[in-house]
Formats: sequence, C-alpha cells, structure tokens
Amino acid sequence: MHAQLSLWSEQDVGWSVRESRRARRMVVRVFHTGRVEVVVPLRTPPRLIEGFLDRHRQWIERKRAEARRTAAPPEPFPPVAVALSACAEHWRIHLAGGSGPLRTRTRADLLVLSGEAAGGAAIRMALRAWLLERARSVFTPLLEARAREFGFHYERMVVRCQRTRWGSCSARGTISLNACLLFLPPDVVRYLMIHELAHTQHMNHSRRFWQCVERCCPEYRRLDRVLIQGWRHVPAWVFGEAAP
Repeated sequence: MHAQLSLWSEQDVGWSVRESRRARRMVVRVFHTGRVEVVVPLRTPPRLIEGFLDRHRQWIERKRAEARRTAAPPEPFPPVAVALSACAEHWRIHLAGGSGPLRTRTRADLLVLSGEAAGGAAIRMALRAWLLERARSVFTPLLEARAREFGFHYERMVVRCQRTRWGSCSARGTISLNACLLFLPPDVVRYLMIHELAHTQHMNHSRRFWQCVERCCPEYRRLDRVLIQGWRHVPAWVFGEAAP
C-alpha cells in the first residue's frame, strides 16, 4: 500500500504506510535514520490513518529529531571501506567487475566484489550478506566465551540485520544478535552479550536481572547509554536508506 499524498505535508518526506496481514492495529515506527513507517491492517481507510497520524504527530517528530541527532553521517556509496570496530578490522572495498552473480571474497585487508553489479541494490545485498557472515564468525566464539566465563547456558545463537533491536533472548534460550554490533566498540558488544545471556536466567528487566548484569559487567549503565546511541556508527548502506 502506498500512502496517499493527502496524508502527508511537505515536511513528511520519508514517511510511508505499509499494509500487513498480521497487523491487528496501527503502529508507527521511527527508524534510527529518521524514516517513519506506519504499519496498518489490510484495507484500513485513509481517514483512519490520517487521524492516527494526527494524534501521534508530536511523538513522531520528537523521535525523528532524536534520530537525526544520532544518525550516521552521509557517505558515498559504494563505500570505499568498511570499519568493524568490534573486531578491530578495516576492509577496503574493491569492485572487480566481471560477469555472473555478484560474489564477495577477502584477501588480506581487501574485500573484493566480483561479478556483474547491475546497480546499487545488488552491491548492498552482497555487502549485507558478507556482514552477516562476518558477524557469525566473530560473535560465535565471543558469546561462547562469555557464557563460559559467567556460567550461563544458551541453546543457540542467530545473527540478523535488524533496524531497531540490538539483541534478544527467547524463552527457549535462543540468543539473537544484530550484525550491526560489528560497528560498535568491543566493550559495548561484550555488555550486550552479557545482557542477553542474563535473560537466560531472568526473562524480564527486574531488579534481579539488573543485579545479575551488574555482577558480570559493573559498567553496564555507561555501556548501555553508549549502546542506545550506537546507531550513529551504523553506515546508511546497511539498510539502504539515508537520513531525511
């Protein structure tokens, strides 16, 4: 569903409406780039969407302003390099050209993309796939080490590329980590892993949960503040959008 022009003012650039079969009510999301997405149930009348936005406009604008203050600075695309602070790696990007599907390979500190790059979308998809693969390689031993260090047990780890969440822990002990953590400092990544491991014992944010986190990471308050601002370190190409 495309938003009807009557819903938006000239200042509402970067706003969109998406219909969802699973949505039971209207929800507005403000992403870290400042983009606004309104998720609505199927066949929601435009007048109801407009009323919903009018009621929440002040909150949306406040969140957009916060997002602009923390958004990553604009950069050219394709990027000339990718810096992964979590593992102290700096990869130079080389577009080698060629035919066939776009592929990535590494050589020393060089990330080579070879194949036919029909446009920016193909390059972005290849870089995201490489980012996810690199995150799995880096995070797997780190999470295992933190679990052993503090006596936690989890079932498995998955890595995703998410816009709004750095990590999560399911009731079954599956820990999900955001590949974008690769762009953050190692001590922040360590804290996030401890945070999610603590959820294997306390599936809430109760006092006992935070006491558990503090025992393992006494600086968690400072690191949590850094984590909240962490989106400014995530390049815009990861999600294919720039701050409005």
